[in-house]
Amino acid sequence: MRDEINPRYRIAVVVALGCGLRQGEVFGLSPRDIDFERCVIRVRRQVQLLSGRLYFALPKGGKTRIVDMPRSVATELAAYFLDHPAVDVELPWGGPEPDREKQSFPLVLTTTYGNAIRANIFNDEAWKPALAAAGVIPVREKGARWKASRKDGFHVLRHTYASVLLEAGESIVTLARWLGHSSPTITLDHCAHFMPEAGGKGRAAIDALLGTVPEYAPEALVSSHGRI
Repeated sequence: MRDEINPRYRIAVVVALGCGLRQGEVFGLSPRDIDFERCVIRVRRQVQLLSGRLYFALPKGGKTRIVDMPRSVATELAAYFLDHPAVDVELPWGGPEPDREKQSFPLVLTTTYGNAIRANIFNDEAWKPALAAAGVIPVREKGARWKASRKDGFHVLRHTYASVLLEAGESIVTLARWLGHSSPTITLDHCAHFMPEAGGKGRAAIDALLGTVPEYAPEALVSSHGRI
């Protein structure tokens, strides 16, 4: 996906996959939120779409957060800024109503016209064509509409981020904080299925503590768990 998507939007894939941001949070990201010295991103806002109108809002749950920024993401962001300077965008804050107070932020990602990105247009014109080019979904037939499917949505990048960190042994408490979940329990509820080897590390630790499998162990047990 990173290599197939329109180069202008490549950084959206990098930030979502590398830092676990939601789609609206990626679209609301400002250079002011990126701390290259500490290698962190401050997630302070998102761009939302309601009734055809865009607006700024706090991240889901109404809470800002700080997420770790891997050096690979920092490098891509720095290179992206050279080709695509941030553009100031003004939108209502907190809702789409015209009487809402407007706020302006320089955004990392904008359209070629300098506007905030609409998720529905991005999904149809950038995300899904890239999925098709990568062979993830079928190429759309001429005149047809893209099929709606949650499993092929932008949010899958956030799921991939979570699964990679869990497989690497990252703390569930730390992951919950980076994902913006109110408690690790929510993270486990959403991400437990990303842990197919759950229990493997604990099993190995106990085996190391107790020593080798004794010679008199039943052969079926030895063959299923292996000798250490």
